[in-house]
Amino acid sequence: MSQRQVLQVFEQYQRARTQFVQAVAEFAARPQNIDTLQNAGVMTLLRPLLLDVIPNIQQTAALALGRLANSNDALAEAVVKGDILPQLLCSLSEQNRFYKKAAAFVLRAVGKHSPQLARSVVQCGALEMLMICLEDFDPGVKEAASWALGYIARHNSELSQAVVDAGAIPLLVLCIQEPEIALKRIAASTLSDISKHSPELAQTVVDAGAIAHLAQLILNPDAKLKRQVLSALSQIAKHSVELAELVVEAEIFPVVLTCLKDSDEYVKKNGATLIREIVKHTPELSQLIVNAGGVAAVIDCIGSCRGTVRLPGIMMLGYVAAHSENLSMAVIVSKGIPPLCACLIEEQEDHIKAAAAWALGQIGRHTPEHACAVAVANVLPILLSIYMDTRSSEDLQIKTKRALKNILQKCTYLPALEQLLHDAPPNIIKHIVGQFSKVLPHDSKARRLFVTTGGLKKVQEIKAEPGSLLQEYINTINNCYPEEIVSTTALILTNVYGKFSVSW
Repeated sequence: MSQRQVLQVFEQYQRARTQFVQAVAEFAARPQNIDTLQNAGVMTLLRPLLLDVIPNIQQTAALALGRLANSNDALAEAVVKGDILPQLLCSLSEQNRFYKKAAAFVLRAVGKHSPQLARSVVQCGALEMLMICLEDFDPGVKEAASWALGYIARHNSELSQAVVDAGAIPLLVLCIQEPEIALKRIAASTLSDISKHSPELAQTVVDAGAIAHLAQLILNPDAKLKRQVLSALSQIAKHSVELAELVVEAEIFPVVLTCLKDSDEYVKKNGATLIREIVKHTPELSQLIVNAGGVAAVIDCIGSCRGTVRLPGIMMLGYVAAHSENLSMAVIVSKGIPPLCACLIEEQEDHIKAAAAWALGQIGRHTPEHACAVAVANVLPILLSIYMDTRSSEDLQIKTKRALKNILQKCTYLPALEQLLHDAPPNIIKHIVGQFSKVLPHDSKARRLFVTTGGLKKVQEIKAEPGSLLQEYINTINNCYPEEIVSTTALILTNVYGKFSVSW
């Protein structure tokens, strides 16, 4: 045999390996092929190709493994159990950028499925290799590494701490300063995933100077980047007053309010979430947002969108209103009640209705003036209807009942209360009758109207337990009228109303 013939065999073998690994990578990109590939023992065949002498075969093998592991957790587990990860990471620092990207993709694909699989990725020494990738000159390699770190960190605080301990935070903060938009997005997303678990983890992100750099990106025209930036700031601000104040001190207001008018729904939602996470902490932070025009902007946002995009804005109004009478009045003056009422009527999801009910309860619970503002908007019959609807979830019923109780205990606007007298169940009616018992003894005009509208008759029909609080309320109301009126039917009362010369 000549030397040429010998080399030809090796060339054929190389071409065959190349064709095989390219075909498998292509097949793995289609979900319908995954089971067939798995049954054919594809993992065992790909593993040795990670150490192939031809770089292109190594890269394509890693890409194929990433696609397979990405498709389901069983294949991701097969990657771990087959000891493929140590082989993947072997001499990674010496590999070219294409292999590094493919390797980071495999780590991400395995780690995304569960905390257990992410822990396996950490235990095989992947974090050290990902740090090397984060320091690479190529932005695509940095992006792939950031993405893998985010998928590991998002599971729990223990895994996030492992990412922090590996030295990722300063490198991720550098990544958000790079010119490439895609890299900025993924780095911001990973910082968000790390920050969300605990105040301590959020503090490490703050200590690395992330807030100032994130705040500068709020006005970036790229919607996907803004989503991640707003999310990261929200995850930092949510943990404590101190962290929320640091976010506010980065001068994000009134800039962040422009996000509530963005054409991208997720930018709106994340912007409202950030504001919510700030105002929930203290009345002072809420007042700062009110002064910046935040309440009016959130109300406009709620009115202009539908579905879950509304949810953080609804909750933000509830948090603001809960802090104090003055802040609640700021929501009322900014016309916050009608859009919240619209959410109760328009939304299909029970958790959104429950949030709107809770917010309205926080607005109306302070004083009779606050409760009257809610009642005048015809909110009470809607809340009652939702509470009594058998299709409402348990949580929604609890929230509407609590909101009704909060508002009714302060409400002195009798026309709104009288609307509920005829439909309310016993556990609600006691609060309604209780309010009448407070108002009628001191208001002669209200006493006359209560008779002519049939309210008094309805009260007589209520069957209360002797000695109960409800019975005491009824007795207080009855004592406002002559005995003859109390015992007379509504029809006779209407006919003989003018014959009684009693000082009502």
